[in-house]
Amino acid sequence: MTDINNITVGVVALQGAFIEHCEILDKLNVKNKQIRTIEDFENVDALILPGGESTAMAKVSSLGGNSIFQEISKFVKSNKPVWGTCAGLILLADKVDGQKKGGQSLVGGLDIIASRNFFGAQVKSFEAPLEPPPLSGNDNHVTKKRKLNNEEKVVEEEDDVGSNGTFNGVFIRAPAILSTGKNVEVLNTVDIVKEDDTHDKVIVAVKQNNLLATAFHPELTDDSRWHQYFVEDIVKKKS
Repeated sequence: MTDINNITVGVVALQGAFIEHCEILDKLNVKNKQIRTIEDFENVDALILPGGESTAMAKVSSLGGNSIFQEISKFVKSNKPVWGTCAGLILLADKVDGQKKGGQSLVGGLDIIASRNFFGAQVKSFEAPLEPPPLSGNDNHVTKKRKLNNEEKVVEEEDDVGSNGTFNGVFIRAPAILSTGKNVEVLNTVDIVKEDDTHDKVIVAVKQNNLLATAFHPELTDDSRWHQYFVEDIVKKKS
Protein backbone atom coordinates (compact mmCIF):
# COMPACT_ATOMS: atom_id res chain seq x y z
CA MET A 1 0.00 0.00 0.00
CA THR A 2 1.45 3.36 -1.07
CA ASP A 3 1.60 6.21 1.45
CA ILE A 4 2.83 9.79 1.25
CA ASN A 5 6.32 8.73 2.33
CA ASN A 6 6.74 6.91 -0.98
CA ILE A 7 5.77 9.68 -3.40
CA THR A 8 7.63 12.64 -4.87
CA VAL A 9 5.87 15.64 -6.38
CA GLY A 10 7.66 17.71 -9.00
CA VAL A 11 6.90 21.44 -9.23
CA VAL A 12 7.83 23.13 -12.50
CA ALA A 13 10.10 25.98 -11.38
CA LEU A 14 10.45 28.18 -14.44
CA GLN A 15 8.36 31.08 -13.14
CA GLY A 16 5.36 31.80 -10.95
CA ALA A 17 4.62 30.72 -7.37
CA PHE A 18 6.52 27.41 -7.40
CA ILE A 19 8.21 28.07 -4.04
CA GLU A 20 4.82 28.49 -2.34
CA HIS A 21 3.66 25.13 -3.71
CA CYS A 22 6.81 23.48 -2.36
CA GLU A 23 6.33 25.09 1.05
CA ILE A 24 2.81 23.67 1.41
CA LEU A 25 3.99 20.22 0.32
CA ASP A 26 6.73 20.50 2.94
CA LYS A 27 4.09 21.26 5.58
CA LEU A 28 2.26 18.10 4.55
CA ASN A 29 5.52 16.11 4.79
CA VAL A 30 5.37 15.27 1.09
CA LYS A 31 8.69 14.95 -0.73
CA ASN A 32 8.98 17.43 -3.58
CA LYS A 33 11.53 18.72 -6.04
CA GLN A 34 11.76 21.75 -8.30
CA ILE A 35 11.73 20.92 -12.01
CA ARG A 36 14.10 22.98 -14.16
CA THR A 37 15.70 20.39 -16.44
CA ILE A 38 14.64 17.23 -18.22
CA GLU A 39 16.72 15.19 -15.77
CA ASP A 40 14.64 16.53 -12.87
CA PHE A 41 11.63 14.49 -14.07
CA GLU A 42 13.32 11.26 -12.97
CA ASN A 43 11.49 9.44 -10.13
CA VAL A 44 8.68 12.02 -10.02
CA ASP A 45 5.21 10.58 -9.30
CA ALA A 46 3.14 13.71 -9.92
CA LEU A 47 3.57 17.20 -11.32
CA ILE A 48 2.38 20.72 -10.48
CA LEU A 49 2.27 23.44 -13.14
CA PRO A 50 2.15 26.68 -11.13
CA GLY A 51 0.65 30.05 -11.93
CA GLY A 52 2.50 32.81 -13.74
CA GLU A 53 2.23 33.84 -17.38
CA SER A 54 1.22 30.88 -19.52
CA THR A 55 2.62 32.21 -22.82
CA ALA A 56 6.00 32.96 -21.25
CA MET A 57 6.02 29.61 -19.46
CA ALA A 58 5.39 27.77 -22.73
CA LYS A 59 8.17 29.69 -24.50
CA VAL A 60 10.73 29.25 -21.73
CA SER A 61 9.99 25.55 -21.33
CA SER A 62 10.33 25.00 -25.09
CA LEU A 63 13.89 26.34 -25.37
CA GLY A 64 16.42 23.82 -26.59
CA GLY A 65 16.08 20.57 -28.50
CA ASN A 66 14.53 18.15 -25.99
CA SER A 67 12.39 20.63 -24.10
CA ILE A 68 10.77 20.56 -20.68
CA PHE A 69 7.54 21.31 -22.55
CA GLN A 70 7.84 17.96 -24.34
CA GLU A 71 8.56 16.21 -21.04
CA ILE A 72 5.42 17.75 -19.50
CA SER A 73 3.42 16.46 -22.48
CA LYS A 74 4.85 12.97 -21.99
CA PHE A 75 4.05 13.16 -18.28
CA VAL A 76 0.41 14.08 -18.97
CA LYS A 77 0.06 11.19 -21.44
CA SER A 78 1.62 8.75 -18.94
CA ASN A 79 -1.51 9.04 -16.76
CA LYS A 80 0.46 10.32 -13.77
CA PRO A 81 -1.33 13.04 -11.74
CA VAL A 82 -0.81 16.61 -12.97
CA TRP A 83 -2.23 19.75 -11.36
CA GLY A 84 -2.29 23.10 -13.14
CA THR A 85 -3.04 26.29 -11.19
CA CYS A 86 -4.01 29.50 -13.06
CA ALA A 87 -1.50 29.60 -15.96
CA GLY A 88 -1.04 25.86 -15.49
CA LEU A 89 -4.77 25.40 -16.14
CA ILE A 90 -4.37 27.22 -19.47
CA LEU A 91 -1.47 24.97 -20.50
CA LEU A 92 -3.53 21.83 -19.76
CA ALA A 93 -6.59 23.02 -21.72
CA ASP A 94 -7.29 21.53 -25.14
CA LYS A 95 -8.58 24.92 -26.35
CA VAL A 96 -8.08 28.50 -25.13
CA ASP A 97 -10.18 31.54 -25.93
CA GLY A 98 -8.55 34.98 -25.97
CA GLN A 99 -5.02 33.88 -26.78
CA LYS A 100 -2.37 36.44 -27.62
CA LYS A 101 -1.67 37.21 -31.27
CA GLY A 102 0.01 34.22 -32.87
CA GLY A 103 -1.42 31.86 -30.28
CA GLN A 104 0.57 29.80 -27.80
CA SER A 105 1.70 26.23 -27.31
CA LEU A 106 -0.58 24.09 -25.17
CA VAL A 107 0.16 20.79 -23.46
CA GLY A 108 -3.51 19.86 -23.68
CA GLY A 109 -5.17 16.72 -22.36
CA LEU A 110 -7.96 18.46 -20.44
CA ASP A 111 -11.19 18.53 -22.43
CA ILE A 112 -12.10 22.14 -21.69
CA ILE A 113 -12.22 25.53 -23.35
CA ALA A 114 -10.46 28.03 -21.08
CA SER A 115 -10.55 31.83 -21.27
CA ARG A 116 -7.38 33.76 -20.50
CA ASN A 117 -7.67 36.66 -18.01
CA PHE A 118 -11.43 36.06 -17.84
CA PHE A 119 -11.84 38.20 -14.72
CA GLY A 120 -9.78 41.14 -16.01
CA ALA A 121 -6.38 42.70 -15.39
CA GLN A 122 -4.30 42.28 -12.23
CA VAL A 123 -5.92 45.34 -10.62
CA LYS A 124 -9.19 43.38 -10.70
CA SER A 125 -7.75 40.49 -8.70
CA PHE A 126 -10.06 39.30 -5.95
CA GLU A 127 -10.70 36.66 -3.30
CA ALA A 128 -13.89 34.62 -2.96
CA PRO A 129 -15.18 31.85 -0.67
CA LEU A 130 -15.32 28.50 -2.46
CA GLU A 131 -16.41 24.98 -1.65
CA PRO A 132 -13.49 22.94 -0.32
CA PRO A 133 -12.16 19.99 -2.32
CA PRO A 134 -13.83 16.61 -1.74
CA LEU A 135 -11.31 15.17 0.71
CA SER A 136 -11.77 11.63 1.93
CA GLY A 137 -13.21 11.54 5.43
CA ASN A 138 -14.36 15.20 5.19
CA ASP A 139 -11.03 16.34 6.62
CA ASN A 140 -11.42 19.95 7.72
CA HIS A 141 -7.95 20.50 9.12
CA VAL A 142 -5.98 23.44 7.82
CA THR A 143 -2.19 23.48 8.00
CA LYS A 144 -0.93 26.92 8.99
CA LYS A 145 2.24 28.65 10.13
CA ARG A 146 2.08 30.09 13.60
CA LYS A 147 4.55 31.77 15.95
CA LEU A 148 5.02 29.52 18.97
CA ASN A 149 7.54 30.63 21.60
CA ASN A 150 9.06 33.00 19.04
CA GLU A 151 9.62 30.13 16.62
CA GLU A 152 7.71 29.65 13.39
CA LYS A 153 6.14 26.20 13.47
CA VAL A 154 3.58 24.33 11.41
CA VAL A 155 0.38 23.52 13.27
CA GLU A 156 -2.94 21.94 12.33
CA GLU A 157 -6.08 23.84 13.20
CA GLU A 158 -9.74 22.95 12.90
CA ASP A 159 -11.36 25.19 10.29
CA ASP A 160 -14.36 26.91 11.85
CA VAL A 161 -16.09 28.08 8.67
CA GLY A 162 -19.10 25.85 8.01
CA SER A 163 -19.31 22.12 8.58
CA ASN A 164 -16.55 21.43 6.09
CA GLY A 165 -15.04 24.91 5.93
CA THR A 166 -15.12 27.16 2.87
CA PHE A 167 -11.90 27.70 0.96
CA ASN A 168 -10.58 31.20 0.27
CA GLY A 169 -9.93 31.35 -3.47
CA VAL A 170 -7.28 33.84 -4.62
CA PHE A 171 -7.84 34.99 -8.23
CA ILE A 172 -5.02 36.96 -9.91
CA ARG A 173 -5.49 37.69 -13.63
CA ALA A 174 -7.30 34.40 -13.48
CA PRO A 175 -8.63 32.30 -16.34
CA ALA A 176 -12.04 30.65 -16.29
CA ILE A 177 -13.45 27.53 -17.87
CA LEU A 178 -16.08 28.28 -20.51
CA SER A 179 -17.10 24.71 -21.29
CA THR A 180 -16.22 21.14 -20.36
CA GLY A 181 -16.32 17.77 -22.09
CA LYS A 182 -18.56 14.97 -20.87
CA ASN A 183 -15.76 13.24 -18.94
CA VAL A 184 -14.72 16.36 -17.02
CA GLU A 185 -15.87 16.65 -13.40
CA VAL A 186 -16.64 20.21 -12.23
CA LEU A 187 -15.27 20.67 -8.71
CA ASN A 188 -15.85 24.36 -8.13
CA THR A 189 -17.66 27.43 -9.43
CA VAL A 190 -17.58 31.08 -8.41
CA ASP A 191 -20.60 33.38 -8.46
CA ILE A 192 -20.19 36.58 -10.49
CA VAL A 193 -22.50 39.56 -11.01
CA LYS A 194 -22.92 40.54 -14.65
CA GLU A 195 -23.47 44.06 -16.01
CA ASP A 196 -27.25 43.57 -15.98
CA ASP A 197 -27.06 42.67 -12.24
CA THR A 198 -27.89 39.02 -12.90
CA HIS A 199 -25.75 36.31 -11.36
CA ASP A 200 -23.82 33.63 -13.17
CA LYS A 201 -21.72 30.69 -12.00
CA VAL A 202 -18.29 30.40 -13.61
CA ILE A 203 -16.34 27.13 -13.52
CA VAL A 204 -12.98 27.52 -11.77
CA ALA A 205 -11.88 23.97 -10.86
CA VAL A 206 -12.16 20.68 -12.75
CA LYS A 207 -10.78 17.16 -12.81
CA GLN A 208 -10.48 14.66 -15.64
CA ASN A 209 -8.78 11.32 -15.01
CA ASN A 210 -5.22 12.20 -13.95
CA LEU A 211 -5.56 15.95 -14.55
CA LEU A 212 -6.61 18.56 -11.99
CA ALA A 213 -6.94 22.28 -12.77
CA THR A 214 -7.79 25.33 -10.65
CA ALA A 215 -8.16 28.89 -11.90
CA PHE A 216 -7.27 30.21 -8.43
CA HIS A 217 -4.06 29.99 -6.37
CA PRO A 218 -4.33 27.58 -3.40
CA GLU A 219 -0.60 28.00 -2.82
CA LEU A 220 -1.10 31.66 -1.87
CA THR A 221 -3.21 30.78 1.18
CA ASP A 222 -2.57 29.08 4.53
CA ASP A 223 -5.08 26.38 3.59
CA SER A 224 -3.50 23.10 2.52
CA ARG A 225 -6.67 21.21 1.56
CA TRP A 226 -6.30 21.41 -2.23
CA HIS A 227 -2.76 20.10 -1.90
CA GLN A 228 -4.06 17.34 0.38
CA TYR A 229 -6.67 16.46 -2.25
CA PHE A 230 -3.98 16.25 -4.95
CA VAL A 231 -1.75 14.09 -2.75
CA GLU A 232 -4.67 11.74 -1.98
CA ASP A 233 -5.15 11.26 -5.72
CA ILE A 234 -1.44 10.49 -6.22
CA VAL A 235 -1.55 7.84 -3.52
CA LYS A 236 -4.69 6.24 -5.04
CA LYS A 237 -3.18 6.09 -8.52
CA LYS A 238 0.12 4.64 -7.30
CA SER A 239 -1.48 1.99 -5.05
